[in-house]
Amino acid sequence: MPVTPTRRSVLAAAVATGAGLLTGCSSANSGSSSPKKGGTLSAAFPGAGVKETMDPHAQRQFVDIARHKAVFDKLVEMDSTLRPVPRLARSWSSDDEARVWRFELREARFHDGHVLDADDVLYSLSRILDPDAADHLAKNSLSHVDLANCRKVGRRGVEIALTRPNAELPSQLAMTGTPVVRDGWDDPSKPVGTGPFRFASFTAGRGFTGRRFDDHWNGAPHLDEVRILSAESEARAAAVRSGEVHFAHEMTPTFARTVAHDGRVRVVATKRSGVQGFALKTDRAPFDDPDAALAVKLLVDRKRLVDVVCAGRAEIGNDLYGKGYTYYPDGLEQREQDVAEARRLLRRTGLYNKKVTFYTSTAADGFAQAAHLFTEQAGEAGLKVEVVNGPPESYFTDALSKGTVTNHRCGAMTIPTYIGERLLSDAPQNQTAWKHEDFDDDFTAARAEVDDEKRTARYRSVQTTLRDRGGLVLWGHPEWLNAVSRTAHGVKEAPPNTVDWARFDTVWLD
Repeated sequence: MPVTPTRRSVLAAAVATGAGLLTGCSSANSGSSSPKKGGTLSAAFPGAGVKETMDPHAQRQFVDIARHKAVFDKLVEMDSTLRPVPRLARSWSSDDEARVWRFELREARFHDGHVLDADDVLYSLSRILDPDAADHLAKNSLSHVDLANCRKVGRRGVEIALTRPNAELPSQLAMTGTPVVRDGWDDPSKPVGTGPFRFASFTAGRGFTGRRFDDHWNGAPHLDEVRILSAESEARAAAVRSGEVHFAHEMTPTFARTVAHDGRVRVVATKRSGVQGFALKTDRAPFDDPDAALAVKLLVDRKRLVDVVCAGRAEIGNDLYGKGYTYYPDGLEQREQDVAEARRLLRRTGLYNKKVTFYTSTAADGFAQAAHLFTEQAGEAGLKVEVVNGPPESYFTDALSKGTVTNHRCGAMTIPTYIGERLLSDAPQNQTAWKHEDFDDDFTAARAEVDDEKRTARYRSVQTTLRDRGGLVLWGHPEWLNAVSRTAHGVKEAPPNTVDWARFDTVWLD
């Protein structure tokens, strides 16, 4: 079992990957009004031990995604409003049915000198869809890509054919696990991409080093090097305050309150950057009965969870993902705690005074705290809960099958991507085991609709079904909190998995 780095081992990990002491640092009060060249930035992220990888199509953890973002590019990324924006693709268009899409490629160069072309895109898609690659995250969402009928068009065009219409394809090409690799590449120990940093070194569970790529299509980074380290929460907090690292990802509200008057560190907060909640398994008793699931949704005190787990730095959820994003169904009545009605439903479904298992972990800050708070609230309504703790390094995989109730969270992605990856019958991250063919058909029809107004109405119907009958208890939309040294500049507010998140090519140091 991999050991999570302690505070002392953050620097040890840096040394192990060739880092040594930080460069480019000066006093906490110094400022820089314009970008400066040079220096090495160190960034600390929650680690995943030996499961960490440099395979950009197998990425799952934020630490992996940040490293891959340094080395690789995607065709498309999402902006802060969750709309697709060009990256390696300069532009795109589709036929009238959204069944054949054409992407025009930029003049971009791989780190080995090879110039990006359509063959690289077609190979990347075939690699993502490799039937033998169980860990390729985007394989399910892109399963409707008709590889046999995809083709090069002219010098810089690539045509992507689909087996069914999909008006959301550009957004899906921006999801996790979709970077473009060179035609024929298949060696994660020697990653070669078009990204702003060349690969230098990597040790799973410890650190990565990348060096500036001067020929990047979007301009060379300001930094000479970027080092992305793995560290647990307390180690990240200590390292950024002491100056060991310039950037610490995913900090707690308690940390933000602690450094509110610390001149060495500032907190970059992005509102409504995902969701926190509980997942109920709907393929087994008791939550195969929607009324039993509704009882849990009614016994939960959302405001209390937000106030305690998120220290108030979250908006109250309404059992729906993506508040503020495109296609979010505004106008639905906010679900409130109703212990009496919850108790009535528990009695009606035979769940009153019965016990369910809550499978939790320290895999993310606040998970265990939320589980114990849920246990208290459930007890007030007459539902007994046994809390079981699982290992953090495998929790997000284990939670797909273990526990009757589990913690659930998700960073920023489009609402259709969230549903496609987490709520379809064959979705790879279907944590609630929600499997209904009629729901799958309704969602597929919504995604195929080319008229914006009609597509929005269809998505509203799909989400209303989830809210009323599904197994997600989504109680809060927290702020995303990152800590930045006062010597680092250019870090933007950005939801996770969007174009400006974990983006270090535009950062510079005093």
